[in-house]
Amino acid sequence: MHLFTTATSTEEAARGARVAVLPVGSFEQHGDHLPLTTDTIVACVIAEHLASAYGMLLLPPITVTCSHEHEGFSGTVSISAQTLIMMVADVRSSLDRSGIGHLVIVNGHGGNYVLMNIVREANVVEPRLALFPGRSDVDLARERAMMATTTSADMHGGEWETSILLHMYPDLVRPTYTQNDHDAPHRPHLLITGMRGYTSSGIIGRPSAATAEKGKAALDSLVASFAETLTVLTT
Repeated sequence: MHLFTTATSTEEAARGARVAVLPVGSFEQHGDHLPLTTDTIVACVIAEHLASAYGMLLLPPITVTCSHEHEGFSGTVSISAQTLIMMVADVRSSLDRSGIGHLVIVNGHGGNYVLMNIVREANVVEPRLALFPGRSDVDLARERAMMATTTSADMHGGEWETSILLHMYPDLVRPTYTQNDHDAPHRPHLLITGMRGYTSSGIIGRPSAATAEKGKAALDSLVASFAETLTVLTT
């Protein structure tokens, strides 16, 4: 499987997709066991699975987004929320000119809060955008994968992300994932302090509980639960 789409224009013309899927990731720290591109990889993996299962146009990812809460950790790079808004708007305009009126945004980075506002505003008149996966989709996927952690406790670089990479790109996971657990269940001032206020390693979660089998089960669950989102978006 390729991380980015390798489809040709001719192949997409034959597909005739009416829905596009846009992976949105980030370029930010994930401790010492996962790469800076982790969120982009996760978003691309989910988007590729959805595009393949439901015949959608797979777009290349937005790879640098709103990671300001991770600044202070080496390698992290961010753009403003305003820039992300305009990038999504420009993609939508181009798709509209191509006759594709529906867009699914697959978000791999929880800090991209502005995506929720973009989707709500776009759907005021009629359904045009979807944001996936939602909290309920992730919670169900965790349950089906029999993960040991919750979404809230396993916030960053933990069981969820490490399991998906162990399944899809195990060579990118450093062996230190078995030693990098860090609990910070209560984070009332995260918007003020950023991640530095709650972790020195950059991890909040339990990567030691991750397995490739859990990653596969989680992805399978997301593909299945997406059917309802697609139906609501397009009917």
